[in-house]
Amino acid sequence: MTIAPPATLLRQFNDTITQWIAYLDAYTLDMLQRQPQPGSWSMGQVYVHIIGDTAWFADQMEACLLNNINSEQEMHEHAKAIFRNNRFPDGPLENPANAGMPQPQSREALLQGLTAIHEKVNRLYARFDFSAATGKTEHPGFRFFNAAEWLQFAEMHMRHHQRQKQRIDDALFAR
Repeated sequence: MTIAPPATLLRQFNDTITQWIAYLDAYTLDMLQRQPQPGSWSMGQVYVHIIGDTAWFADQMEACLLNNINSEQEMHEHAKAIFRNNRFPDGPLENPANAGMPQPQSREALLQGLTAIHEKVNRLYARFDFSAATGKTEHPGFRFFNAAEWLQFAEMHMRHHQRQKQRIDDALFAR
């Protein structure tokens, strides 16, 4: 399976995380904590989820760049389809780990979380050659990814939540 060059993946990651940072300007803390319907996530919970997952993805990138373990391991066939399409399937994805997602404590905490991830990924890219890294770490559902695949996965994951953001915005900003 062929993925885009790491420089392209980094640009896409930077563009997408920068969008999420800019989106924060549209919300007050009250808006971030408001659930559009009972049992659904607030926009702030989406941010908390993105920050938590993307920080973990960045840690996986670093682990892959620091060693060559699991280099012979493969990703799951479902993951291969996601990477070929460069996007997650439409619609919500079930993940039991997402139950009980906390509300954000402040807009500033969300901004700091996103900024820290943005900086970490760019530091890793400046320090290591993603195209030469052979180490892989295991995703709980999709099996093994290398550093460049984690970078692409992180961007696809953030982009996947833009559809959810639109649904929440439609409820928050309904006229």
